[in-house]
Amino acid sequence: MGGMTDSPAPLADPHLLFDASAGRRDIVILGSTGSIGTQAIDLALRHPDRFRVTALSAAGGRVGLLAEQARLLRVRTVAVAREDVVPALKEALGAQYGPSEPLPEILAGPDAAAELAASPCHTVLNGITGSIGLAPTLAALRAGRTLALANKESLIVGGPLVKALAKPGQIVPVDSEHAALFQALAGGTRADVRKLVVTASGGPFRGRTRAELAGVTVQDALAHPTWAMGPVITVNSATLVNKGLEVIEAHLLYDIPFERIEVVVHPQSFVHSMVEFTDGSTLAQATPPDMRGPIAIGIGWPERIPDAAPAFDWSKASTWEFFPLDTEAFPAVGLARHVGTLGGTAPAVFNAANEECVEAFLAGRLPFTAIMDTVSAVVDEHGTPRAGTSLTVTDVLEAETWARARAREMAARAAVEASA
Repeated sequence: MGGMTDSPAPLADPHLLFDASAGRRDIVILGSTGSIGTQAIDLALRHPDRFRVTALSAAGGRVGLLAEQARLLRVRTVAVAREDVVPALKEALGAQYGPSEPLPEILAGPDAAAELAASPCHTVLNGITGSIGLAPTLAALRAGRTLALANKESLIVGGPLVKALAKPGQIVPVDSEHAALFQALAGGTRADVRKLVVTASGGPFRGRTRAELAGVTVQDALAHPTWAMGPVITVNSATLVNKGLEVIEAHLLYDIPFERIEVVVHPQSFVHSMVEFTDGSTLAQATPPDMRGPIAIGIGWPERIPDAAPAFDWSKASTWEFFPLDTEAFPAVGLARHVGTLGGTAPAVFNAANEECVEAFLAGRLPFTAIMDTVSAVVDEHGTPRAGTSLTVTDVLEAETWARARAREMAARAAVEASA
C-alpha cells in the first residue's frame, strides 16, 4: 500500500466506469439521515427520471426522519444498525404510511447496511461516517455494484482489502477533493500526471502557530469558515486530519505515490483540488462549497446532473488565495503520509485513535493540541503493522480495538497532566 505503485487499474478512473448503463438508476443510500444522505435524497427527488432510490440505511438515531424518507421515496427496504430502535421505526413508518399501504421491509443489526449494499441496484452510495463503513463497502464491491464512495475511512483502513475486490472504474469518489481530482484526471492520461494537488481550507485556525492552538475551545474548533459539517469531520478539518486521510485516499484511489501528492491551503474552498500534468499545465475543478455537486458526480457519472449545485457568478469580482501548509502547527498530514507508507493496519490505528481523541476533545476531556500528540503516540507504539495481501478484516478490527483502548488511556493521562 505504500511506496511507488504503478498498477494499471486505479480504483477510480474517469475514463473507465464499471457500469455506465443509461436510463434511470436504482440507488441504495447508506447513511441516509446524515449530511451526505439527505443531500443525495434531495438530488434524487429533483431528478426522478434519472434516479430511483430503492433502499435506505441509517444508524437509528433519527427514525422519524428515516420513516419520512422511506415514504417519500417509496423504498423497498430500510435498515438500521441498532436493533433496539425497530419498534420505534415501525411506529414511525406506520405514522407515515396509509392504513392500506404496504410498509417497507425492515433490516436491523450491525450487518444490515452490508446486506443492503449487496441488494439489487445499480449504485450504492456509502455515506456512513467512520470505519464501520468498511463491511458495506466490501459487500457492494463483491456484489458488483458501482460504489459512490463518501465513506473515506473504509478505503483508508481496508486499503488492500478494497483494492483486491474493486474492478477497474467500479469506485467513483464523492469527497469534494477526490471528485475534483476524478474530473480533472479526465483531461489527460495517467502517464501525463506529474502530481495531484489537494486543497485544504485551513479550517478555523489557519495562520495560527502551535503555541496559539494550545487553548482553543470546542466552540472555536467547530466554527468552520466555509463548510457546514458534522462535529467530528469539522474537528478533523481543524486539525487537518481530514486532509491527511484524503492524501491516503488519493494514493489508494489513483495509484499516485505519496511524494507526488501535495497539500496546499486555499481558504475560499472554491478550488477543490488540481492535477498538474507533465507539460506544465494544471487543471483545477472549482465550484462554490456545496456537496451536492460531488454527490451528483458519484451517482451520475459519466453523465452530469443539470443544476446539481450552484455555479459561480463570474460577473462578480472575487479573490482566490493559496498558501503552503504549516506542517509544524498541523502535523496531521505528515503523520498520515507516514502511516500510509507503512500500510497494513497502520492507517486503521491512525483513524481509530483519532476518532477516540476527537470524542474526548468534544467532551472537554482533552486539549486540542493533545489530539495529534496522542494519535502520534498510539501510531508509534503500534510499531510495525501487519501488511501486505495477508491483511484481513479481523486484522483491521483488532488493530482498531487496540488503538481505541490505547488512545482512551493516553487521552485520560493527558487530560490529568493538562489539569495539573
